[in-house]
Amino acid sequence: MPMAAEDLAGNLANLYIRQNSTSAISLDFEPNADYQFVEIVEERYKCAYCHLVLHNPHQTGCGHRFCQRCIVSLRELNAVPTCPVDKEVIKLHEVFKDNCCKREVLNLQVFCRNSPACNAKTSLGRYQDHLQQCLFESVQCTNEGCCEKVIRKDLQEHLGLQCSYRKELCQYCKQPVTSIDLKTHERTDCPDYPLICPHGCPQIILTKEVEEHVAICPEVKIDCPYKKYGCSTKIKRGKLSEHENMYLREHMLQILDKNSKLEDQISDLYNNLEHKEREIQQLADTIKKCERDFRQFTQLYGKNSNLLASTQTLAIHIDKSACLETQVRQLVQMANQQQSKFSLRPLLETIDNIKQKVAFLESYEQRLVVLEDLSNQHDVHLSIHRAQLNKNEERFKLLEGTSYNGKLIWKIVDYKMKKKEAMEGLCPSVVSQPFYTSRCGYRLSARAYLNGDGSGKGTHVSLYFVVMRGEFDSLLPWPFKQKVTLMLLDQSGKKHHITETFKADPHSSSFKRPEGEMNVASGCPRFVAHTVLENAKNTYIRDDTLFLKVVVDLTDLEEL
Repeated sequence: MPMAAEDLAGNLANLYIRQNSTSAISLDFEPNADYQFVEIVEERYKCAYCHLVLHNPHQTGCGHRFCQRCIVSLRELNAVPTCPVDKEVIKLHEVFKDNCCKREVLNLQVFCRNSPACNAKTSLGRYQDHLQQCLFESVQCTNEGCCEKVIRKDLQEHLGLQCSYRKELCQYCKQPVTSIDLKTHERTDCPDYPLICPHGCPQIILTKEVEEHVAICPEVKIDCPYKKYGCSTKIKRGKLSEHENMYLREHMLQILDKNSKLEDQISDLYNNLEHKEREIQQLADTIKKCERDFRQFTQLYGKNSNLLASTQTLAIHIDKSACLETQVRQLVQMANQQQSKFSLRPLLETIDNIKQKVAFLESYEQRLVVLEDLSNQHDVHLSIHRAQLNKNEERFKLLEGTSYNGKLIWKIVDYKMKKKEAMEGLCPSVVSQPFYTSRCGYRLSARAYLNGDGSGKGTHVSLYFVVMRGEFDSLLPWPFKQKVTLMLLDQSGKKHHITETFKADPHSSSFKRPEGEMNVASGCPRFVAHTVLENAKNTYIRDDTLFLKVVVDLTDLEEL
């Protein structure tokens, strides 16, 4: 059976007693790699079987050298291995490990495989050690989830700035999040992410405060408090008081209308009863008349000798009397029914109920007054919050546009209107947003008189530099001594800027530590003439907008 490579190597190690060196070499190299040698490899350093550079070289009794794995391959191919060069039988007990040749092979000089980017040369035995340190070797990104490979010298930049799987702090909750998932985290998981109220109110809220906000949001629709009385309207919380007032007024009008209709119905019932009473009285009069007729008939009957005729007449009157009696009974019965039907007790109970409801509604008038007061208080609070929000928004815009590198780009829009206001004395000057020489540096600004100031009034634009009071003035050197450059920027792209430069005068009060909000401005009263600025051939003004730039020379200025 063929012997495994490791087992055969172990057996060879036990059999090879003769060696040409007693000191072993610990260095090694990958045998199948494509190496670029500094010099042409001599044949004595190549395997007689695979013709590659010898790896763990072994020498046979016939004097030829082979890689260890090639010796094993020859043994596996033939029970009696022969040398492929001279066809001599390879006797295992004559094969020995050639450490001297191994040292020479390991000392062969090779170029780095990353040349020409890497110009290093190293020995073959130290090649793998060099690759572990080579700045141009391609290495795997160590961030979890990233499969990208970069050269070693760019690894730190990739890990810190470019890798989509690097950890970044969420700007809202300050928790570490994978960069590629940062936007999703802000929209779905971040509890401190600011949101616009989903119900339409202008308030900005945090994700974790949505439920609390919904409970007080004036734009959320809720059931009317009088739902149990039949109102099915859903109304915004902020307009609840107005709706309650309107509902109570409408409900009171409906009750008063019903009360008026009931009074009309009661009046109609009384009129019907009086009409029935008159009909009953008429029937009673008819009965009395019939009784009188009957008595007259009886008298006539006694006088009349014709018995048959009298009897017939009597029968007729009796029938009429019976018919009238029946009608009277029916009328009496109908009168009783009508009296029962139009009983006033249910009407009186209804009236009492209406009076109770009216009293109930009157009691709500006091509550309406309280609700109106609360509504007015809420309106005041809402106005305060709106003003605070507007103030915060202006502050955020100011902070976003603040410069901390000693440079100010100042955009002045609506030039014609602002110049006209300056000419009329309404607003003689405009002031830029503050800017700083560093995060903890001088606080500065610029001031422009569009219709001129001093010697430039009416003919020039005057531009001044202003030192303002800052938070870190006690730590800064005074007076302010830096060179300042004032510029009017050309908007054509040809960079024909108008520039004035001056160095701060340490003896001027304009550059001492401010005692008030800002020092007296210092600069150029005749910075640029109106004829130059507004000339159609020049491009200092476009779309009624001009740009001014202020640059502070930060040379020799130490940062805190």
